[in-house]
Amino acid sequence: MTEKATDTTADSHTCTTLIIGAGFSGLGTAFKLKEAGIDDIVLLERSSRLGGTWRDNTYPGAAVDIPSMLYSFSFAPNPRWSRTFAPGPEIRRHIEGLADRFDVKRLIRFNEEVVALEFLEADGIWIVTTRAGEKLRARTVVSAGGPLSDSSFPKIKGIDDFQGHKILSSKWDHDYDMAGKHVAVIGTGASAVQIVPELVKTAKSVKVFQRTPGWILPRPDFPVPDALQKLYEVVPATQRLSRTALFYGHETLATGLVWNSPITTLIQKVAMANLRTQVKDPWLRRQLTPDFRAGCKRLIASSDFYPALQAENCKLITWPIARMSENGIRTAEGIEHQFDCIVFATGYDVHLDGPPFAVTGRGGRTLKEKWHGHASAYKSAHTNGFPNLFFTNGPNSGPGHNSLLVYLEGQIDYAVRGIRTIVDQDLRYLDVREDVERKYNAQIQKRLKHTTWMTGCRSWYLTADGYNASMYPGFATQYLSQMRSFKAKDYLMVQRSAQPARPQVAHAR
Repeated sequence: MTEKATDTTADSHTCTTLIIGAGFSGLGTAFKLKEAGIDDIVLLERSSRLGGTWRDNTYPGAAVDIPSMLYSFSFAPNPRWSRTFAPGPEIRRHIEGLADRFDVKRLIRFNEEVVALEFLEADGIWIVTTRAGEKLRARTVVSAGGPLSDSSFPKIKGIDDFQGHKILSSKWDHDYDMAGKHVAVIGTGASAVQIVPELVKTAKSVKVFQRTPGWILPRPDFPVPDALQKLYEVVPATQRLSRTALFYGHETLATGLVWNSPITTLIQKVAMANLRTQVKDPWLRRQLTPDFRAGCKRLIASSDFYPALQAENCKLITWPIARMSENGIRTAEGIEHQFDCIVFATGYDVHLDGPPFAVTGRGGRTLKEKWHGHASAYKSAHTNGFPNLFFTNGPNSGPGHNSLLVYLEGQIDYAVRGIRTIVDQDLRYLDVREDVERKYNAQIQKRLKHTTWMTGCRSWYLTADGYNASMYPGFATQYLSQMRSFKAKDYLMVQRSAQPARPQVAHAR
């Protein structure tokens, strides 16, 4: 039974902006808002610590796969990266340092998981409900969760029958000793290529179960000399110059990794040369050769995965997994492989239909209903019917060739412009026009048809029916250019004085 009720949080404080998530996105947004003169901010972080994906992914060998210098905000450089590709703990420390550097730690409420957002159109207010049952009010909300922030065990027949130890790569069990153990690794993606080289150093045996091989380029990972770190620290312009060179170097990769072109073929030839150099056995090379275009799936950078596969205690298994059993894994040809431990280097819950919580906008429509697997947003930041709500890592914002943080900067700056507009013009709400969003998304989907991501492989970029709601079909410079332009004509702007009749809010008794 339900009854009608008015907003029960009416007497509580309404903050200017509530940010969900305190990783790179959330911290960067809070800093830029403060810089723009907005300090009435609340950050909700579901964990007890900062760090986002780098707090959660602590598996052996975890490291960034884009040069460290690009894996930081341009407005908050780190001159003291120890390596060209920084290890996970170092990135986590950098993120933790940002909270102090930006003076935003005081704004963070830890152990606060959001379970629902509801927009009250009459007030122009978002009601944010936490798992503890608390309701907070905010004029604007920034959903700043990462694209791979949630994970679970994959749906494999018999997974609950296995009596050994199971470990998700994103929730590593550091108390489990791999020494002397027979270990399986399921997956050969970006996480697996970092985990396997570490496991072969300690485990008695390692079997790697591959569904699809990936294109792998060498990773030039070297220590950064202390003298160079000091130079970056004392003369920041030198680091900016190095970062700019790296940025434009990666931009050129878009000609082969974003668009299916002769450059794509050249990248494949470089990857094949790397495979031939590191793997001498012709049959193993054949098993490790992809049958799809480079860029269709995430390109992998590793210089130690191929050698690890050829270690005496390591073996690649390419037969499909039929099911899991009490003692291990049975493959399609009928062999049961027995293990003490199975590592799942997969299992991310990619949210292609919105955040992992209920979002209710104008007229009671939910975001899940609107997107239903075909997510779309104007400039990846707004979607019609959900006013005053800004996304980072929103639909079609993913990079295929450059640093995610480059794209995040554009998204953060755009959100700040929108929030500043709401505050300066004292708007009840700001909502992107439906026709503007529809036209923008049609252009994006048209451009996506000519990209490598749509050349026929299966990847987490696509929904089950082949819709790409993840990637941006262009250069990072193009993406940043569009985010610099905030046009009032693209939005429905409703003043606070334009008050419709206050709707009643229904809730379960």
